Amino acid sequence: MRALLVEKPGQFSVETVPDPTPGAGEAVVRVDAVGICGTDIHIVAGEFPPTPYPIIPGHEFAGEVVALGADTDGVRIGDRVAVDPSLFCGRCHYCAIGRGNLCANWGAIGDTVDGAMAEYVKVPAANCYRLPGHLTAVHGALVEPLSCAVHGFDVLPRRLGAHYLIYGAGTMGLLMLQLASAAGAASVSMVDTNVDRLAVARTLGADAATTDAGDMDRPEGWEIVIECSGTVSAMEDGLSRVRRGGTYQQFGVAPADARASVSPFRIYNDEITIVGSMAVLHSFGRAVDLLGEGVIDADTMITHDFALDEFGDALRTFRAGAGRKIQLRPGRGPAR
Repeated sequence: MRALLVEKPGQFSVETVPDPTPGAGEAVVRVDAVGICGTDIHIVAGEFPPTPYPIIPGHEFAGEVVALGADTDGVRIGDRVAVDPSLFCGRCHYCAIGRGNLCANWGAIGDTVDGAMAEYVKVPAANCYRLPGHLTAVHGALVEPLSCAVHGFDVLPRRLGAHYLIYGAGTMGLLMLQLASAAGAASVSMVDTNVDRLAVARTLGADAATTDAGDMDRPEGWEIVIECSGTVSAMEDGLSRVRRGGTYQQFGVAPADARASVSPFRIYNDEITIVGSMAVLHSFGRAVDLLGEGVIDADTMITHDFALDEFGDALRTFRAGAGRKIQLRPGRGPAR
């Protein structure tokens, strides 16, 4: 099969590699669509420490089951599936207390083992979730990022009529916007430096969208502030916008050595809750259901698609901040 192989940081090419063969409890999925995530960019650049090289990246994907190993109850050849990339050990302290996303031996398809930027990928059959008949695999590749957003809401307080402020109107911020609206938010405001993305945020239901939260007339602050950009300036500004008794969530991925300045007195005096949200946890199936029920505008979320051979173009498009979700279609030849 053909696959995008990252030989070492900064060096990638499309190569012919052996077809995957399923072992016991495993399935092989023909990849129809795979999304490009910020983690993939870090892997290409050598900035994601768990990644071994060489590796085939890609953890946001959907396709058709084409082969099964022994002991694979619950999935059949021909099923159209989205795949949870999580690989938890099931033995460590965190797995034992139901916090597998914090697994001491954490792994993920496309992050620590070969992933879906290929024509085929081998996966645990138990990680396959059937797509509703009306959902395309192209839309199905949105399930993984949506499942991360669902987990983000799992660790937030949920109260009807709360006012939300979201930093970052990229893929994750726009998913959070749509989930907040569906969860009964009184209002959802968004901040981003990219005015084109702010226009999309308004289309998807944002009550206010601006490059500066200070432009919005809400001196008392917001009950829920979600930071999706991973930038220190947004973190510091966002913490200053939380209403007394409110919650700040760090959802965006910042560099490991980033540091933000906060006021410990304000956290104490205003009883500010600060929470993090990392990856997927018991949320993949619910993400399939939400996408299937039309809670997310999938067509608006997906803006670009490229063949494997066009990964360099896809990478440049992603880094330029153009569009929203960018996908590869491994079974398709280049457009030119």
